[in-house]
Amino acid sequence: MFGLFKKDPVAKLQKAYEAKMLEARDVQRSGDLRKYAVVMEEAEEILKKIEATKV
Repeated sequence: MFGLFKKDPVAKLQKAYEAKMLEARDVQRSGDLRKYAVVMEEAEEILKKIEATKV
């Protein structure tokens, strides 16, 4: 009952991860592979946080 209005932290992280992956796709298509690597590293960090939160 009291957790009814509580936000799900995994959902917020999942949304951030999806946004970062879309950004990575756009950067890769533009041809900037160095920036693509940086963005993918940031996405992997978010994914690690998601996995740690689920446990």
